[in-house]
Amino acid sequence: MSSLAVFHAFLEARASFSAHDFVVIDSVMTPRSLPAGEFLQRAGDVATHAAFVAKGCMRSYSIDAKGKEHIVMFAPETWWLADGASLMGGTPSSFFFQALEDTDLLLIDSRGHTRLITEVPGYAEAFQSGIQRHTSAKDRRIVSAMSATPEERYLDFLERYPSIAMRVPQFMLASYLGITPETLSRIRKKLSRPKRKPKSRQDA
Repeated sequence: MSSLAVFHAFLEARASFSAHDFVVIDSVMTPRSLPAGEFLQRAGDVATHAAFVAKGCMRSYSIDAKGKEHIVMFAPETWWLADGASLMGGTPSSFFFQALEDTDLLLIDSRGHTRLITEVPGYAEAFQSGIQRHTSAKDRRIVSAMSATPEERYLDFLERYPSIAMRVPQFMLASYLGITPETLSRIRKKLSRPKRKPKSRQDA
């Protein structure tokens, strides 16, 4: 399936579109392929596009003054990746966008996005729905970081994003969860142990 076909299916699951709508949509989307390890953007760059992931997996991360990486999000198939502040404000980005796997993207700049919002009602509807889901997920993560234990954060991630957990290296998942790789390793080891059955009276 082509990147545009994936995007069409993604949109049609969220709103209604005519054949002409897709002609307009396709005209503003730019395909881009990245091999694993390559960057779409680096911190300090001014963002020029938002990216829709049609195939593969990306990550967004920052590096603090001590050189430590902090992963903000993973973006597998049918996820969006963008630095809205840099894209809309023309300011240098604080984030690196890197392909974790060979990845096919569709890029859209701010002018193309504005055109679709204005001319394609279904796109505007799908975009608003996506913003609401993104905000909800961001709020959940903030609350989890403040109140949940490392094990609870890991189990919640497994429940919500089981496929991502199997695709990303352990040290990256630990960074996303805000814990050390050693802590994540201990949690995984603990959860992999078979639970002991309580002894019955006959066994006592």
